[in-house]
Amino acid sequence: QVQLVESGGGLVQPGGSLRLSCAASGFTFSSYAMSWYRQAPGKERELVAYINGLGSTTYAASVKGRFTISRDNAKNTLYLQMNSLKPEDTAVYYCTQAITGWSGRGQGTQVTVSS
Repeated sequence: QVQLVESGGGLVQPGGSLRLSCAASGFTFSSYAMSWYRQAPGKERELVAYINGLGSTTYAASVKGRFTISRDNAKNTLYLQMNSLKPEDTAVYYCTQAITGWSGRGQGTQVTVSS
């Protein structure tokens, strides 16, 4: 079955950078669009970035120009490079697959942006 394991979160100062990874298994990774979502306490989940199987990407307005989604199909891994981080980027970040969606997400990785 679809398994997604996120990693790479942590505590970072405003203006810093982090790279999140999502290791995928149980499906043909290269054939599916993938997304990064985030959810902060008390807030609705937010679609952060999307990439299809051909590498085309879209971003939420709040992260455009600061975050970059990418994928390595040979390694079955999805990435999210986050630069110029802001306190409002603090959330648990999840990766999802196009078919299973939110219900198939992994355990998430906590990103905290604070001085």
